[in-house]
Amino acid sequence: MTEFSDWLTTAEAAQLVGYHVERIRELVREGKIQGRKFGPVWAVNRQSLLDYIREIGHQGRKRGRKSILK
Repeated sequence: MTEFSDWLTTAEAAQLVGYHVERIRELVREGKIQGRKFGPVWAVNRQSLLDYIREIGHQGRKRGRKSILK
């Protein structure tokens, strides 16, 4: 059984991670985070969102300009 507390509305998810609601919707459409419709409301799986944010943070340390001075 799915616990509703495991799910956030797209607005709650956006507020939690500091993204725009539309970006949360894009991530669901792209399959990067889990989304589900509960009646008329789209919701995002809390753990999949947190896993995505953690992975993006990890990639961010690898990407970008490399400092030649250490």
